[in-house]
Amino acid sequence: MRNLEKIEYQPISVREIVLEMKNLSELMIDLAYSAALFNDKELAEDVIELEKRIDRLALLLEIHIMVAARNPDDAEDLLAVSRIGSAADKISDAAADIAAIVVHNISVHPIVTEIFENVEERLIRAKVTKDSLIIEKRIRELDLAAKMGVDILAIGRNKDWIINPEDYEVIKEGDILIVRGSSLGTKRFKEITEKGQNSGVK
Repeated sequence: MRNLEKIEYQPISVREIVLEMKNLSELMIDLAYSAALFNDKELAEDVIELEKRIDRLALLLEIHIMVAARNPDDAEDLLAVSRIGSAADKISDAAADIAAIVVHNISVHPIVTEIFENVEERLIRAKVTKDSLIIEKRIRELDLAAKMGVDILAIGRNKDWIINPEDYEVIKEGDILIVRGSSLGTKRFKEITEKGQNSGVK
C-alpha cells in the first residue's frame, strides 16, 4: 500500500516522469534479484529507497494527468500514460517485496540460487571513498568496459539517482555506484572504489 505524502507540483514533463519511472523500475528488478542472490542488504536497502522515489513520481504523474485532462478526449489520450506509470509502479513494488526478503533476514529458497548460479554477470554496490582512485574522473576516462568488463548503471548522489550516466559524468566522493559485470571485474572495481587499491585503472 502506497504511503501517502504531500507532493508539490513540479514543472517537469510527463515524458520525463514516465521515462524515469521506467528506468528506475528496470534497475530495481536487477538490484532486487542480485540482493536476494548474494544476500546483499545494502543493495536491498537501495531498492527500498528507490521504491519510495517511484511512489513519489507516480503521485506526481497523477497530478500532471489531472491538470492536463481538460475534457473527455484529453482524458482518453492520457489513459495510456497512466497505465504505463501504474505498471512501472507495480514493478517497483514487486522489486521492493524481493528486497524485503533480504532486509528482514528471510532465507532465500535454494531454487533461487540454483537458477542464478550460471549467470555470468552480477551487480554490485560500491561507495566512492576519499581514498578511491576514481574520484573526479569522468566515466570515459576510466574505460571500464575495456579494462575490467564492467559498466556503471547508476550513480546515487545526494539522495538522487542518475540512471545510465553519460560518459562525461564525473565521479564524486560519496557517490553510490551500481555496477554490472563479471564476478572478477566487479570485485576489482569495488577494490579501487572503496579501498583505493590499484587494479588497472589510472
